[in-house]
Amino acid sequence: MELTIIWAFFIAFGIAAYVVMDGFDLGIGILFPFFRVGKERDQAMNAIAPVWDGNETWLVLGGGGLLAAFPLAYAIILPALYAPLIAMLLGLVFRGVAFEFRWRDPAHRARWDAGFFIGSLVAALMQGITLGALLQGIEVDGRAYAGGWWDWLSPFSLLTGVSVVAAYSLLGATWLVWKTEGRLHEDARRLARIATPAMLGAIGAVSLATPFLEEQYFHRWFEWPGLLVAVPMPIVVTGIAVLLWTKLKRCADWLPFVLALAMFALTLVGLGISIWPYVIPGRVTIWDAAAPETSQAFMLVGALVLVPIILAYTAWSYWVFRGKVGEEGYH
Repeated sequence: MELTIIWAFFIAFGIAAYVVMDGFDLGIGILFPFFRVGKERDQAMNAIAPVWDGNETWLVLGGGGLLAAFPLAYAIILPALYAPLIAMLLGLVFRGVAFEFRWRDPAHRARWDAGFFIGSLVAALMQGITLGALLQGIEVDGRAYAGGWWDWLSPFSLLTGVSVVAAYSLLGATWLVWKTEGRLHEDARRLARIATPAMLGAIGAVSLATPFLEEQYFHRWFEWPGLLVAVPMPIVVTGIAVLLWTKLKRCADWLPFVLALAMFALTLVGLGISIWPYVIPGRVTIWDAAAPETSQAFMLVGALVLVPIILAYTAWSYWVFRGKVGEEGYH
C-alpha cells in the first residue's frame, strides 16, 4: 500500500512538472498571433528556445509511469481518450516541427508561425478536454472501458479545454514579463492583465460545475472536513488573482510568474482533493489499478536514479539561461 501511494504521488509530480514547464511555452504559442511579426516573435521564441525541448520528458514520465505502476488504469483510460490524446500528440509534433523550421525556412515563416500557434492551441485544448473527460467519469465494465468513441466530448470537457488554454496563456504571458524586455515585455504585461481575469473566471466555472459530476466530489467539498478547504479556497485564489492583476502594472518582473504558478498550484491541490484515492474517479482506486508490489519496488529504484538526474539538468539549463532576452538574444 505504501509503494502504491508513493507511485501515485510520483506520477502526480510528473504531471504537475509537465503542466508548469510545458504550460508556459504552450501559452507563448497560443499568444503568438498577438506578437508583432519580426523581431518581437523571434524574441518570444528565444525566451523558450533553451528549455522547451526537454519539457516533454515529464509527459513521457507521467504516461510511462502510469503504464508501469497502474497498468489497469492505463488500459482503461487510453481507449476512452484515444481521440483527444492523439490530437494532443499531433499538436505537439506539429508545433515542434514549426518551431524548428521557422528559423531554417524564412521564406515560409508566416506559415510556420501559424503552425506553431495551431499546434500549441490544439495541444493545450486537448489536454484540458482530456482532464475534463476524466473528471466527468469513464464508463467501466469489469476491467475494461465500456463507453463509446465520443464519450469524451461534452460541454464540461470543452469548458475544461478552454480553461486550460486560458491558464497556459497566463503562464506564457507572465513568463515573457519575467524573461524579456522592451516592447515585447510591455505587450506581455498587457496580455497577462487580460489573461488573469480569464483564468480566474475559468477556475470559477470549472469549480462550480465539478461537484455535480460525481457524488464523491459533492461530498468531498461540501461536507465536513472538506468545508475546511472549500470555504477558504475561492477566497485565496481570488486574492492571488487580484494581487497578480494589480502587480502587473509595476513590480519585480519575476513576481507575476510566481503568482500565476500559485494559482495553478491551488487548482492542482483542488483536483487532488476531488479525486483521491481514485485514478479513474468513482470507478477504480489506485490500489485496484496498482501493479504487483515487486514490480513497483523494481521500478522505483530506477525512478529514484533518473528523476534527480532530470531535475539536475533541467535546473542547470534554467540557470545557464537565467538572463533576460533582448532583440538580439540572451544577455
